[in-house]
Amino acid sequence: MLKPVPLFIGLRYVAARRRQQFISFINGFSLLGMALGVLALIVVTSVMNGFDRELKTRILSIVPHGFVERKGGLTEWQGAAGQLEAQPHVVASSPFVNGYALLSANGSSHGAEFQGVEPQALRKVSTVGEHMVMGSLDELQPRSYKVVLGRILAHQLSAIPGDSVILTLPEVSVTPAGIFPRTKRFTVAGIFSVGAQVDQNVALINIEDAARLTRMSGKVQGLQLRFDDMDNALGRVSVYAQELGQGFQGEDWGDSQGSLFQAVKMEKTVVTLMLMIIVAVAAFNIVSALVLMVADKRSDIAVLRTLGMTSRQIMAVFVIQGSAIGIIGAFVGAALGILIALNLTEMVNWVETVVGAKIFDPRVFFVSYLPSEFRVGDAVVVLSAAICMSLLATLFPAWRAAQIEPAEALRYE
Repeated sequence: MLKPVPLFIGLRYVAARRRQQFISFINGFSLLGMALGVLALIVVTSVMNGFDRELKTRILSIVPHGFVERKGGLTEWQGAAGQLEAQPHVVASSPFVNGYALLSANGSSHGAEFQGVEPQALRKVSTVGEHMVMGSLDELQPRSYKVVLGRILAHQLSAIPGDSVILTLPEVSVTPAGIFPRTKRFTVAGIFSVGAQVDQNVALINIEDAARLTRMSGKVQGLQLRFDDMDNALGRVSVYAQELGQGFQGEDWGDSQGSLFQAVKMEKTVVTLMLMIIVAVAAFNIVSALVLMVADKRSDIAVLRTLGMTSRQIMAVFVIQGSAIGIIGAFVGAALGILIALNLTEMVNWVETVVGAKIFDPRVFFVSYLPSEFRVGDAVVVLSAAICMSLLATLFPAWRAAQIEPAEALRYE
């Protein structure tokens, strides 16, 4: 016989026949459960990867990859900009002044971050100019006191281009008449929409107007940087800032936006662990199937033992049987999961076309479609976990089978 005996017998037991229809049903149910668990895990992790990619792409197309600041501000910022743009992977820089304020219009008030920018330089580090739904960035001229709002922020303020918005700083002015909050009236020049949280908490004004508001006239707060690849910014911005001299400090997008992406990563981890329960349930079914199989095959086991098979070989028979169920189910689920993950966006779009309704309303959700990004590493982790659970599930029933004594099993045969 060319095949190893435990392997041959174990694979034959996978498809129970005649009197073992119930065991065969449990085997099929276990295989189906394993396949569904692996399929769900691969599809869900691909969707989470897609959302992570969309958030990074959308937010980091607007938010610069890094910031370099100096306490007290920069006067001759052009020199620092030249040094930074000469660094590896840095493709552009833009001066900025930012702060926080309360924006009020039409009876509504909302807190937001205002960013003082130079429109032409901003286009080198951000694509916000490509996402204008009303107005233009070019209207942000010095002393014009105009503002460009994010779409959600404009909606909260019920503001459209031409409306007035009062910007109140978290500071006060002391005058002979008393203490008054510092306020300034701006005119809405445009509205942008990038489909991310930036839409609800950012307002853009001219950099000279922002410098006057923050009492930094003639200075800029720092420089925004754009890299050839967003990942190249991680860890490099702070190094480049230190090379500029004392007082400079740098922050990359991992520091400024890290909490958001960490939340997405944590959500993916938690969802994956929750869905792993489906795979664990399928593994428990393998235990049930093997326990029933061992009880049904007591006499067969005893005969095999008398023919010379060792306890280890008996144990190997049932390990192979249970593992085969889990491995086949895992690979079937992986194949279907990968197929769905690679075509999920098109499938959902087709369903929306047939139903005639949007699943993700663009007026509500930042991402108005279901993104999916399949990663081989995730599939390998899911498959490995499923196969390991299948192997572990077989150990106890297989050990019980190896403990059967031939004399006891054949006493009443």
